Amino acid sequence: MCGIVGFTGSRQAAPVLLDGLSKLEYRGYDSAGIAVRDGTKPVEVVKAKGRLQALVEKTDGGRALAGCCGIGHTRWATHGEPSENNAHPHCSDDGNVVGVHNGIIENYQQLKDKLIKKGYRFYSSTDTEVAIKLIDYYYKKYEGTPVDAVNHAMVRIRGSYALAVMFKDYPEEIYVARKDSPMIIGVGDGEAYLASDAPAILKFTRDVYYIGNMELGRLEKGRVTFYNLDGDEIQKELTTIKWDSEAAEKSGYEYFMMKEIHEQPKAVLDTLNSCLKDGELALPDVSLTDEQIRSLRQIYIVACGSAYHVGVVAQYVIEELAHIPVRVELASEFRYRKPLLDPDGLVVVISQSGETADSLAALREAKQRGVKTLAIVNVVGSSIAREADDVLYTLAGPEIAVATTKAYSAQLIASYALALHFARVREQIDGARCAQLVAELAALPDKIEKILENKERLQWFASKQVAAKDVFFIGRGIDYAISMEGSLKLKEISYIHSEAYAAGELKHGTISLVEDGTLVIGVLTQPELYEKTVSNLVECKSRGAYLMGLTSNGHYSLEDTADFTVYVPTTDPLFTASLAVVPLQLLGYYVSVAKGLDVDKPRNLAKSVTVE
Repeated sequence: MCGIVGFTGSRQAAPVLLDGLSKLEYRGYDSAGIAVRDGTKPVEVVKAKGRLQALVEKTDGGRALAGCCGIGHTRWATHGEPSENNAHPHCSDDGNVVGVHNGIIENYQQLKDKLIKKGYRFYSSTDTEVAIKLIDYYYKKYEGTPVDAVNHAMVRIRGSYALAVMFKDYPEEIYVARKDSPMIIGVGDGEAYLASDAPAILKFTRDVYYIGNMELGRLEKGRVTFYNLDGDEIQKELTTIKWDSEAAEKSGYEYFMMKEIHEQPKAVLDTLNSCLKDGELALPDVSLTDEQIRSLRQIYIVACGSAYHVGVVAQYVIEELAHIPVRVELASEFRYRKPLLDPDGLVVVISQSGETADSLAALREAKQRGVKTLAIVNVVGSSIAREADDVLYTLAGPEIAVATTKAYSAQLIASYALALHFARVREQIDGARCAQLVAELAALPDKIEKILENKERLQWFASKQVAAKDVFFIGRGIDYAISMEGSLKLKEISYIHSEAYAAGELKHGTISLVEDGTLVIGVLTQPELYEKTVSNLVECKSRGAYLMGLTSNGHYSLEDTADFTVYVPTTDPLFTASLAVVPLQLLGYYVSVAKGLDVDKPRNLAKSVTVE
């Protein structure tokens, strides 16, 4: 959620830090700060409440701070209100240790009480200040190295963290530690970088290390050394990020979200191609043997937010094609309800970032119980990707907007490929049927392009919904899953109350909320359920609802019922989510723009939820 950057090298650090923080604004924040050190001179710390621009102006674009080593942070308030006082970086009482932190320290009050007894004073309400002063305490108590001090603190801290600290006695060096919170470390010619996410450093380097859980790192100019919890040096593999810096730029679009909506055909095609070999379906990175796939008795899909909605679609597709029972679980509930897991089951965890806290915890719960795990993730080297038994990567590239679009679409494709692979191995479909479905998948990118070429009517319709107070989405089967995602898109970026309901449940209470002028959006892409959902729309209309219908080409009779109708190209009914979601993404986007809101950074939301 918060953003961390760090740099040590030969150039001035402050402009690098501010540039990196600007690339992390999408994560959500309420204040920002940087700390820069010029050789053996004391560290200079500057903080500002509100948008990063306030910090940029306060430091004259970084020119007011001299020094080639520094750390920066964008804060999302957890402990303590948004303020300059609570903003990071934080310092020990004498300035010996300066640091920034992402995550939540669960036992911070207990640690704070101990430190107060040792004579420490506290100026903020944050758990981060506690961590920095705890490191300072152990550094002085044992008179050891920074690695020793950070190690001792890590053992005492409960919770999640990505820490970056500078020590007075070690100029031009940054020490980092990680537990359950993302961090990436980059190296260049005589330079070293750290960040919460790759876009912050792509402009400077694409050669990176992924620091593991409960590991430490020491950043020097052009060199990084890693340590385990015992302080022993360990080796890490250098990885090259294939995204280029342009992929994390707006490229002429007003907002990242619209750019990413338009990148969906490529994300879908790239992800599909990664699952094909010579035109044949193949999942080379999935190590499950044919025998293991045939013996599967249950699949558990675990995810949060939009990834959960992908899971709901996948449930229908996998059960129909592969004939394997599927349960879709909210990751935030999965481990707390003590789930009964079949030892011959498979837990599939879906996450764009690969760092989602609840999903990662669910993955670890499954592994602890001895159940095989498979991850569908977008970020190579992320925690979930590293810890799962198997990983199926989506090739969406960096997604910056908080509201996911292209990552959702890429996850759908990966889920379809998994369903087809399982169905083929279990001999539930023959080669001809598989080839037909693969051809349908291959046609999706062009069909998404066609939808994007005809978006003006949706923009007009969206402009009429700015004053809406309540919007209801309804559908059956896969259409219900599509409705869930459409509703989330609308509410998270336009702040209009929106809910999705299974159309058949309307008469079990929900229809009482419909009144004159209420917008009801019906999704009708499933031929066998079309007439039933039309009937549900008629029930809403008779109670004063204003109707929008979303259906596939050919169902033109819907115009007799709906006040506004949107058509998408036809495809196999199992894959309609990939097309029907696009108009709903555009609807949410255009309503938000018409209301004058910040589409990419909706209030109270962050891109990656890395704490519970």
